[in-house]
Order: sequence, then structure tokens, then C-alpha cells
Amino acid sequence: MDLNLKGKNALVGGSSKGIGKAIAIELAALGANVTLVSRNAVLLSETLNELDRTSGQQHDFLVADFSDSADLKKKVSGLVATKNIHILVNNTGGPPGGPITRAKVEEFVQAFHNHLICNHLLTTSVLAGMKKDGFGRIINIISTSVKAPIDGLGVSNTTRGAVANWAKTMANELGAFGITVNNVLPGATQTGRLEEIIQKRASNAKVSPDVMVEQWKAGIPMKRFAEAKEVGAAVAFLASPAAAYITGINLPVDGGRTKNL
Repeated sequence: MDLNLKGKNALVGGSSKGIGKAIAIELAALGANVTLVSRNAVLLSETLNELDRTSGQQHDFLVADFSDSADLKKKVSGLVATKNIHILVNNTGGPPGGPITRAKVEEFVQAFHNHLICNHLLTTSVLAGMKKDGFGRIINIISTSVKAPIDGLGVSNTTRGAVANWAKTMANELGAFGITVNNVLPGATQTGRLEEIIQKRASNAKVSPDVMVEQWKAGIPMKRFAEAKEVGAAVAFLASPAAAYITGINLPVDGGRTKNL
């Protein structure tokens, strides 16, 4: 199986921590040159020092805030002027939770901007290089909510569904160029964001965080949360030459929690 990414350049969003960081580490381990993207320069610098360089890779980072698409576009345009990007991982923090009936219009606008619009901006910025080199992997980190909406995540459910359909359309249009587009759908993954969600849900249910954790795990067939590196491994496979004929799919990495196929 060909998993070698030596000579391939990857751009990974939200890669200063959590799932994004784990993805960057896995891609570097397979030989890719990784450009990290996040708004936190300190955490980016720390992550940069953790990336594998045994294949002689050169890694770097961009400090960018997805809420400022003009600045993001400027910085990515500068990057692609210096090198072709072969692997793009679209990943950024999810919108705040809450019932959809209480969601404000501004929340939808911000979520669509940070996810759908920025995904499109980044994708269209790197396509020329992918087409030129005949190799492209676009992988979007979204949510199992595209298969079954999650209670209390109204804005997120709506936005993630839009991103999934955008990705499928992209996959249909780009397949002829040797470019694949896939979505990875993480379930409950042991990250700082999950800890915040657990604390909030425990408070609302008036139970301890430990009780909430056990209740949550009980609904997962594997009876545990994912480790971020397990999501990273799925992304790394989809980015590899071995996954060249896999495109337009939604891949849950959720321990079997999603009830439908």
C-alpha cells in the first residue's frame, strides 16, 4: 500500500491544537511538507516543533483568522505563489451550540463564512497547483451531523450539511483532474472542545462531568471517545496515493455511534 507523501505539500487548517494538530502530525509522519494555519502564533510555533522531519521536510505556518477572509486569501495567495499545495485539509472550530429556534441570523452568517466560504476560498486558491501536478486531496473535517442532526447544535447541523453538499459537488467536478474531495466526520473526540461541551451539558443536566462522560460513552458502541490521532490517521490515509479512487464520501470516525449507514 502506497502511503508515501514525500514531496507533497499540505495545508492544514486549525492545526495549532486538537484534531487539526493531530492531522498535521500524521501527514508529516508520512513525509509531507506541512503548512499549519491558525490564529495563535504561539501554539503554531509549538506544533511546528513537533512535526516529523526525518524525510527532510520543510514545515512552516500561517497566522490567519478565518473570520477575516480577505486576510486569509491574501496570505494563502502568497503561499501558493511559492509552492503548489497538493493536500488541503479544511478545518476550523465549530459554531456555538444551542437550539435552532433560538439561533440568530448573525450566527448562521458567521458559521457559513468561517466554514463554507473559507473552505471555498482555500480550495479555489490551491486548485491550479493540484491540476498542474495531477495530484490533489481536499479533505473537509465536518461532523456526523451530516448523517443525523445532533440535538442542541442547530447552526452547526445546518452549516455542516451545506459543506457536505458543496464537497460532493466539488468531487464530481474535480475527479477528472486526479483530485479527490472527501469529508471526515469525527464523533466525540478527546479534545479541549469536547471537554467544554461536557462541562456545559453536565451543568445543564445538573449532573457531574464524570456522569455525563459515562452517559455519552454508553451511546458509543466502542464505549470510549476517539483520540485525535485516530481522526488524523483517517485523514492521512485519504490524503495518500492509496486513496486515489476514493472521492465524494462522508467517512464517520465515531466508534460506530452514528445509527444510519
